[in-house]
Amino acid sequence: MKIDCLDKGYIRHINHMGADVDIVNAARTSYAKEVDSLSEKDERLVAFLWRDKHYSVFRHCVLSLEVRAPLMIARQWWKHAVASSHWESQNGWNENSRRYVTEEPEFYIPAGGEWRTKPANSKQGSGEPLSEDKGVLWTGYLESYLEQGEALYNKAMEAGIAPEMARLFLPAYGLYVNWRWTASLESVINFLNLRNDDHAQREFDEYTQGLTTIVNQHFPVIGDLIREGK
Repeated sequence: MKIDCLDKGYIRHINHMGADVDIVNAARTSYAKEVDSLSEKDERLVAFLWRDKHYSVFRHCVLSLEVRAPLMIARQWWKHAVASSHWESQNGWNENSRRYVTEEPEFYIPAGGEWRTKPANSKQGSGEPLSEDKGVLWTGYLESYLEQGEALYNKAMEAGIAPEMARLFLPAYGLYVNWRWTASLESVINFLNLRNDDHAQREFDEYTQGLTTIVNQHFPVIGDLIREGK
């Protein structure tokens, strides 16, 4: 499954391990019990474990994903990985590098109607939408800025500058990057709990929605709990 996000990004399911039934079996290990399929009672157990945050049982399930997103999204996502208390063993992150890859740079460029104003009473986040006529103006400014940086990057590459240094000319925050993220279902749940918050950056919304869809496909009981906010 591959779900398009923003203008040039996506989130793609690569692989997974486990299913909802593995959560139940992990929880019932103390009693040396195991089931092959879920009953309504088992689904209630999953809901209880979710609600009371008995998250250790969710570590027995894993998702592996490929994500393409602007750097401003990637670095926020990365904070969830390095902040995990189980980082070393349960979070894998491998990102493409312009030290080795010289693919055509792509950038996230908001359309004229997508610009937002600064909120009145907050140091972060967004306020009301900017008028589209003003937004078109700022889109033009951004496109001009990106074109200049990309031209200097290409000029440096043609002059024989090392790619790891030539990339300094590329405007960073809107630059699309690709990475693979492998994480336990516990880490994924924690990520979605935080990034589904109303204060999260709006550009993140399409990625969290895409990730929720992927979770729901492979772990439908958990997916329903996430979507319902139970």
